[in-house]
Amino acid sequence: MAFLRTLYEHLEEWLSSTFLAIMILCLALQVLVRMVTGSGLDWAEEMSRFTFIWAVYIGSSLTAKRGAHVRLSAQFLLVPVGVRLFFHILADALWVAANIFFVAIGAQMVARALQFPETSPTLGITKAYVEMIIPVAFLMMSYRTVELYIRHWRRGTLADLVDIEKEMSA
Repeated sequence: MAFLRTLYEHLEEWLSSTFLAIMILCLALQVLVRMVTGSGLDWAEEMSRFTFIWAVYIGSSLTAKRGAHVRLSAQFLLVPVGVRLFFHILADALWVAANIFFVAIGAQMVARALQFPETSPTLGITKAYVEMIIPVAFLMMSYRTVELYIRHWRRGTLADLVDIEKEMSA
C-alpha cells in the first residue's frame, strides 16, 4: 500500500522525468550518429518528439498538482485575502470547466484517430496513442486542481493559496 501511495504522490514527476530522459538520450544519440556517419536516425527524432509532447502534458499536470500554473496576480495585491481567494477559486473553476471541454474534444479526436488510424513514418506507432495524452493530461490537470483545493480545505489553509506575502517570503 505504501508503494501505491508513493506512486500516486509522485506519478507526474516520475513520468515527466522518464519522458525527458528518453528525449535527451534520443537527441544525444542523434547528435552522436550525425557526427560519426553524417546522417541521422529518423526513429530517434520521432521518438524525441513524441516523448517531448508527453513530458510537456504530464508536466502541466504536475504544475496543477503544485498550484504553480502561471497566473496574473498583481491586480490583487491591494485587495484582502478573501477577495483574492474568491477570484482564485473562480479562475480555477473556469479553468477546470475549460479542461473538461478539452477532455471531451480530445476524446472525440482520439476516437476518430483510432477509427481511421494514421501511423508514424519511422516508429510505426498509431498517432492516436501519442495524441491520447491530450485528453488524459487535461483530465489529470482538472483532478489535481480539485485535489489541491480539497487538501487545503481539510487543513484549513485555503487562504494560503492566495497569500502573496507568504509566497514572497518563502
